[in-house]
Amino acid sequence: MNRLLLAAYPEPYRSRQGEELLGCLAEAYPGRSWPPPREVAALVRAGVQARARAVVDDTARPWWLDGIHLAALALAALALVPYLQDVWHWALHIDPEQHAIAFHFSGWYPWAEGPTRIRLLPYGLLPLGCLIALLRGRPWIALPAAAAMIWAGATTHGRTLFGDEGMAGLGYYGLGAPITARDLVLSGTLCATCAVLALCRPSRLRRRSYRWLAPVVLAMFVAGGLHIISVSPAFQRGLFALEVTALISAWVATAATGDRRWLIPVAAVAIVRTQAIVVQPDAFMQSLPDLVVLILLSAPLPALAFTAQRRQGQALAE
Repeated sequence: MNRLLLAAYPEPYRSRQGEELLGCLAEAYPGRSWPPPREVAALVRAGVQARARAVVDDTARPWWLDGIHLAALALAALALVPYLQDVWHWALHIDPEQHAIAFHFSGWYPWAEGPTRIRLLPYGLLPLGCLIALLRGRPWIALPAAAAMIWAGATTHGRTLFGDEGMAGLGYYGLGAPITARDLVLSGTLCATCAVLALCRPSRLRRRSYRWLAPVVLAMFVAGGLHIISVSPAFQRGLFALEVTALISAWVATAATGDRRWLIPVAAVAIVRTQAIVVQPDAFMQSLPDLVVLILLSAPLPALAFTAQRRQGQALAE
């Protein structure tokens, strides 16, 4: 089990010092397959710092371009989250019946039973395709998918390609208001970031392994297999925990390097979700008071900026 902790470190570090680290853990905690929680937290933090330093040391691309790439990835994942169950059911030809996500009818596809409208594809395929293309550093493929998200959100009524019930229904994003496909700020911002990446020599973008899709597949399995929909308390708590973990990782990376690239994705997600709270759709979900949510969304930005400035000042002093 100790080898799982090595996944937090970049590959060059694992090849050079991985066996040494495993030996130290085996010597420090003999007979245990997993170190104490405090040691696990320290190792994961060190791994995040090592990855952050490796990213900053890579001068093949400017920091702002890498930051925009990370922002596009975060927005694509944000758009996909409410439709994880829908895509999973479509891929496996499952009729969820009463477990549908904000659909008024139980059968949506040609193989489903019961009187219903028929739609051909789940809307979630668009952000999923965008996410995969961005992971592989191919924004010219992600750009049409993001543009199709705008088109689908602007013309939701009376169509059978993506349907309209799931997109007009609730899509919950952690703390704030529901963001549906008809709210074009998310899809528009994603499309704009993809356009910038496509125009700025895409060959310079970082290409990540397909292994990064493993958490997405796991999330689809959990949402589809357990019928955890986007408005359930379990979904909301899980997404909130994931967002907190991502913010802590961004803070650790910024504190270790003083680099500002991680501010860009945090700012992009905060702006999109703050807009949804300010506009307050009809189906606004009062998970927390509005002011509390707005503070929680806006507070990380100055904190990260202060951390980056402080780290740069320390580096100059040294």
